[in-house]
Amino acid sequence: MRQRPVPPELAGIVAEIAPPARADAAAVRAHLDDRTKPPGSLGKLEDLALRLALIYGDPPPPLRRRAVLLFAADHGVTARAVSAYPPEVTAQMCRNFAAGGAAINAIARAVGAEVVAVDVGVDADAESLGILDRKVRRGTRDFTYGPALTREETLRALHVGLELATERAASTDVFVLGEMGIGNTTAATAVTVALTGAPAQRVAGPGTGISPDAVARKASIAANAAARVGERADALAVLAQVGGLEIAALAGAVLGAARAGRAVVVDGFITGAAALAAVAMCDAARGYLVASHRSAEPGHAIQLEALGLDPLLALDMRLGEGTGGALALPLLEAAAAVLREMATFASAGVSGARGGVRV
Repeated sequence: MRQRPVPPELAGIVAEIAPPARADAAAVRAHLDDRTKPPGSLGKLEDLALRLALIYGDPPPPLRRRAVLLFAADHGVTARAVSAYPPEVTAQMCRNFAAGGAAINAIARAVGAEVVAVDVGVDADAESLGILDRKVRRGTRDFTYGPALTREETLRALHVGLELATERAASTDVFVLGEMGIGNTTAATAVTVALTGAPAQRVAGPGTGISPDAVARKASIAANAAARVGERADALAVLAQVGGLEIAALAGAVLGAARAGRAVVVDGFITGAAALAAVAMCDAARGYLVASHRSAEPGHAIQLEALGLDPLLALDMRLGEGTGGALALPLLEAAAAVLREMATFASAGVSGARGGVRV
């Protein structure tokens, strides 16, 4: 991923975020190898246990207080027919979140997570939505011919996420990122292209189920808009030029959670774009990220590679809302439990190695 300067408005916050180092990585690996199993036999779960130990300490505590931070906003670029659904669906889905009837509500209940849905830029009266009102403005401008947001609007949206994660960190063990916004796969495509340099034709996907011709149109719009962003522009400028209010808020939530020492579970393509922006602002935030799943959106794999993250699940999901992130929460709890609860060879009276190899 291209290196970007730290936005001067966020320099103080970025300086407060250090890479997770609440345990020694070599010692954690040794602890994992001393459990009653062949070394490495739990595969990616052991890598996840190591990441959690670095964030929380060895052993990690139970991660039972779980929150999905779901930010909703509208996008002016929907005027270019880049979505299969009309823009009013954003507000309608917000009411569905409030009523508890969306996929993320059902999945969150199943895994013991709270859904915190936030209006940061829905093109509707905030009081009609039934969710937390933190509206910055009613949707972005169409970035086809000019910036989606002003820098000040982008910073305000980012602070919505930053402050919410900070406020809730004392009562939350782990955060999941979620989003809602018709048109936001186009914005996420443009953000990804601008931050990674990947061709828009490789990043753009079907989103809500658009035709191949519409995907090509989405790629062209995203490529042209991303080309307006200078290679040395900071990530706040990228978000202002081609991003979305919910994407900026999600990037802020990453920074707030990292500053508070909490793991952040990244969902799919939209939250992946926000994670790219957060890491471009503060590379130390990278160590707090956990990739929940590999989305069916083609650009998600590009994001994960740029972030250096290996997803836990591959379920061909592309809904968003934080659904894939919520599904991964039991895996985080299991990984932490391995370090916290598994017996060692000595404590269990189990024979260990022959010739240095566990049997």
